[in-house]
Amino acid sequence: MNSKRPVNLDLGKFHFPLPAIVSILHRISGVAIFFGIAFLLYGLDVSLNGQEGFSRIEAIMDSFLAKLIVWGILVMLLFHLVAGIRHLLMDMGIGETLEGGRLSSKLTIGISVVLIILAGVWVWFAQ
Repeated sequence: MNSKRPVNLDLGKFHFPLPAIVSILHRISGVAIFFGIAFLLYGLDVSLNGQEGFSRIEAIMDSFLAKLIVWGILVMLLFHLVAGIRHLLMDMGIGETLEGGRLSSKLTIGISVVLIILAGVWVWFAQ
């Protein structure tokens, strides 16, 4: 038996590079979008059942929790979109180097933050 083999890995000791973190967050955001669609489809279904259903969803959407959920779905959608474009560019051979991967990861986070802030302003302050 190999005594040098680790028995229990402490995942807190691992430090992933930024491109790996962005890639992992891209996958997580895809899963979150999948589950967030259930909330959106429920709202669509209720709102299409007539005037009272539409009024009910309109009242629900005025609540803090509903706005938070919609903003959360938009956060995941926007990050997933920007990171997906990053992956498409890398598939075309753009930014495949180590330095290109780091730069594209920083750009992905920066562009996503700007879009997320704009989405937050739209969700919370648009009437």
